Amino acid sequence: MGRLGTGIGWRPEIADAVERMPGIDWVEAVSENLCPGHLPDSLLRLRERGVTVVPHGVSLGLGGAERPDTGRLAALAERAQVLGSPLVTEHIAFVRAGGPLTASPLLEAGHLLPVPRTRDALDVLCENVRIAQDALPVPLAVENIAALISWPDDEEMTEGQFLYELADRTGVRLLIDVANLHTNHVNRGEDPAEALAELPLEAIAYVHVAGGLERDGVWHDSHAHPVPRPVLDILTDLASRVTPPGVLLERDENFPGAQELGAEVEAIRTAVEQGRAAGTVPAAAGAVVPRFTRAGSGDGAGAGDAVRQRLGLAQAALLSALVAGTPAPEGFDRVRLGVQARALAGKRADVVAKVAPELPVILGAGYRPAFLAYARRRPMAGGYRRDALDFVEHLMRDGRPQDADARRELREWWLDRSGPVPRSERAGTRWARATRRVLLRR
Repeated sequence: MGRLGTGIGWRPEIADAVERMPGIDWVEAVSENLCPGHLPDSLLRLRERGVTVVPHGVSLGLGGAERPDTGRLAALAERAQVLGSPLVTEHIAFVRAGGPLTASPLLEAGHLLPVPRTRDALDVLCENVRIAQDALPVPLAVENIAALISWPDDEEMTEGQFLYELADRTGVRLLIDVANLHTNHVNRGEDPAEALAELPLEAIAYVHVAGGLERDGVWHDSHAHPVPRPVLDILTDLASRVTPPGVLLERDENFPGAQELGAEVEAIRTAVEQGRAAGTVPAAAGAVVPRFTRAGSGDGAGAGDAVRQRLGLAQAALLSALVAGTPAPEGFDRVRLGVQARALAGKRADVVAKVAPELPVILGAGYRPAFLAYARRRPMAGGYRRDALDFVEHLMRDGRPQDADARRELREWWLDRSGPVPRSERAGTRWARATRRVLLRR
């Protein structure tokens, strides 16, 4: 894989700014937000200019106990082909648990959750990565994630050791997020320099850089704040050890103006240049001599059903405590679980407000407290759009909201979206409903 250069995460909210930004060699787009037959005009224009577009998946759940879903893999492969991407990326995380493997309800996290750094989890992850590699038309790179919580048995391996063995056994590339290394330093006491020292640096595909904020002693990887100095310092440390093939700024919320975004990209370039000046890089970017054997080394055996079931039961118990209010599994920090649970519920409320923007309009200031109360005991079972429908159905069953006009509008919204097709194809009927919604927003 060749050199990517300097990039930025493409989001619809900043599409115009990204197109005008000088010195952007490539962009990354969330795979699940792209429709291959209807790509955004902005991405098409970037492709025409020769800007590389990399699809970044968030829902595959390679660290989960189940084998990767073939439909999700096919969707990721299709996006890579349509975009002409040199690689695709995903996360070392689990995003759902339960189901037939554990004879329990399937739970969705709506978020990236850490896998335990154990031999069982590594065996499952390695097999899942191999399955994904076989299904994808281009190389796969996987990202280390940020975590608020630690598994009780994480001491089996450090993060660096875990990532090194994953790369050694599968040949997968690594997407190293230096902001996540900082998050894990604050939240779990893990030394970023030690993690970098243990990484197979020759396996790095590219690097993520992002901002966050500290609240009550916990660092939240928000992607909604400026990149702080400690994250840039970790990037400089990494660049002193190896020249990263690509470095990319992520921003997902609270988007600043084009000038501020450009300044953040420039700060990233400066941090990389400082690292190069301070260190001794033994080879050119993308051409570092490997220290390990590629795919096929190590044990080639897949993870057995018993191993997958053990991991599945552990992940289901943790996720149930986070999203369904069941007791915390033994060995977990209950305070941290509470922080994570509240963060997951808050994220659900925010994303549902994006996919169903009429709901905050109809419910007004009551939307968020009502949704958080709903989410406290009702896990997400089928994605955010299904979550919005379930939330509204829950409110209607309780006879809420009390305002009759709002309740009627909520019912209209639900009826219009709960079926396989809109309720009426008559132009006059649909025009009247659309007009009411516009007037409500005003």
